[in-house]
Amino acid sequence: MSDLRNSGDAWVVAEDGGRYWGRFGAAGLLALDPARGILLQHRVSWSDHGGTWGIPGGARHEGESAVDGAIRESHEEAGVPFDAVTPRFAYVIDRGGWTYTTIIAEVSTPFEAEITDPESNALEWVALDKVSSFELHPGFGASWPLLLPVLAGDRAAIDALLAEGSITPLS
Repeated sequence: MSDLRNSGDAWVVAEDGGRYWGRFGAAGLLALDPARGILLQHRVSWSDHGGTWGIPGGARHEGESAVDGAIRESHEEAGVPFDAVTPRFAYVIDRGGWTYTTIIAEVSTPFEAEITDPESNALEWVALDKVSSFELHPGFGASWPLLLPVLAGDRAAIDALLAEGSITPLS
């Protein structure tokens, strides 16, 4: 099986002692469709934190940018067309030797998400004010209070996060 997998598909132990997926880090796509909300993925039971809801994403390939990794993973897992989103911001969590990057993107061409691999039980567009009612993946749940003002277009919050380096602009 190792011949069929990407070299980035492996567990790593970061400096914080946590065990994380992705030799070269990982990335996910937080896609916002103003008419429908954000795209959430219900993770299958056998996955890390299975049974929770999060965003499509996964291990980055060697040399792959976070934007490319997030869009590739969302295409593989949820059928997100490569040209249907416009990346706006990156939010990076650094665990010391391992990073997870959330790519915050605007849906530029509406699409219907579809389960395209075995890692999802369901995909759903969720209104921003309903996201917290879902059982969220712990990492995404911890980031959600910081990301929500960005998605809601709260200019003061965005400027504060930009100033402190919590998010970086992509376009």
